[in-house]
Amino acid sequence: MSYVIAAPDLVAAAATDLANVAAAVSSANTAASAGTRTVLAAGADEISVAIAALFDTHAQAYQAVSIQAAVFHAQFVQALNAGAGAYASAESTNVGQVVLDAINAPSRMLVGRPLIGDGASATTPGGSGEAGGILFGNGGNGAAGAPGESGGNGGAAGLIGNGGAGGAGGVGTTGTATSPAGFGGTGGSGGAGGMLFGQGGVGGTGGVGGAGSAGVGGGGGFGGPGGPGGPGGLLYGNGGAGGAGGAGGDGGATQLAGVGGGGGHGGSAQIFGSGGAGGAGGTGGGGPTTGGTGGTGGEAGRGGWLLGDGGAGGAGGDGGAGTAGGGGTGGQGGNGGLSGQIGNGGAGGAGGNGTSATLGARNGGSGGTGGFGGDSSLLGNGGLGGAGGFAGDGGSIGVGGTGGGGGNGGHSALLGSGGAGGIGRPGGRGLFGGIGGNGGDGGDSVGLIGDGGNGGAAGAGGVSFSPVGNDGPDGTGGNGGIKGVLFGTPGAHG
Repeated sequence: MSYVIAAPDLVAAAATDLANVAAAVSSANTAASAGTRTVLAAGADEISVAIAALFDTHAQAYQAVSIQAAVFHAQFVQALNAGAGAYASAESTNVGQVVLDAINAPSRMLVGRPLIGDGASATTPGGSGEAGGILFGNGGNGAAGAPGESGGNGGAAGLIGNGGAGGAGGVGTTGTATSPAGFGGTGGSGGAGGMLFGQGGVGGTGGVGGAGSAGVGGGGGFGGPGGPGGPGGLLYGNGGAGGAGGAGGDGGATQLAGVGGGGGHGGSAQIFGSGGAGGAGGTGGGGPTTGGTGGTGGEAGRGGWLLGDGGAGGAGGDGGAGTAGGGGTGGQGGNGGLSGQIGNGGAGGAGGNGTSATLGARNGGSGGTGGFGGDSSLLGNGGLGGAGGFAGDGGSIGVGGTGGGGGNGGHSALLGSGGAGGIGRPGGRGLFGGIGGNGGDGGDSVGLIGDGGNGGAAGAGGVSFSPVGNDGPDGTGGNGGIKGVLFGTPGAHG
């Protein structure tokens, strides 16, 4: 094998010399142009005129060739400069990596992590990401889990940096004629943010539940729960979002569908920063009779102790479809996070939607209840209650699902208003309409100054398909919250 050695400084010097030569030739061409481009005839006879025209033609051709040569020369000089720069950049990169490896070698040997730089992401199934550099660096990402196994955790950051993302949970195994389907694996936890500054890592997604078989024990596997988000940096940083729950597996020919996995909890901030959002619940699996229930939304993380808003709760998962039957029930929304001493409570997550029935005598799935709004600790408003989930319609001679109720609004403390309650959703349609969902109560202003939160509006009763059926009853509106002790207005009833 042959080797090529390049000296970037010599190549750059040669390019400079060539550029100087080009400048000298260009100056000479400019000086000669005036005397050669237009040649006067020596006399008025035809021979003198012809000779002058010939020299003039040669001069113009020379000028054209000179222009082309100058362009080629400039391109050649540019190529030399670019080559010298590429060699120099490669040398500096290689030297920098060598120096960085030398700096990190003792640290890796002593504590198993670099001093400066990002941690390596895991490559083996379910492996955890490496921690980031002790001084600077992001944590490595966790790897996805093997079938039915948990995903790896994200690596923690060092002094400054972001936590790594958790790995996804493995997919559940498919059921057989004699054994049930496997559950989906749990998502890995997000890594912690840096001790000074940094965001918490996102939690891994839960694995999808395995599909059931037609034989005995052929129920669908439950979806895996999402991993929790990592905490934010000690001084400043937002908590990581929780991972979404995995979908439930489909049931076998005569078996139940799997339930969707719950969303992961959002990570909390430390001193300054917002709490992470809760992960969404997984969708319920499809079933031969009734679809699976959607997963519960994840709880949100708390805001920083001194300053920060609470995170939003995760939405509940939708119910699964009944392939020849009733609709699945939606999952409950996650609660919003508490605020810091200064900040607003997080909003509650919306409830999951129920699905509609596919056969005449089957009932529609009910909507999930919305999550509660988070409370404010000292100065700030309570979070909004989550809206309820929509109900599914029943079959032609079935009953519509019940509309999801709204979550209650969060309370405020010393100064601030209570959060409004979430709205209830209408009942599903059917031969007999479903019941409308109740509105959530408004949050109280329990301190000195602030308004009470308004109660959530109620959902209307479901409409009947047929004159011989009945519409469902309406839900009840939420109560208004109490006002502050000194000043404020009570919340209106829904």
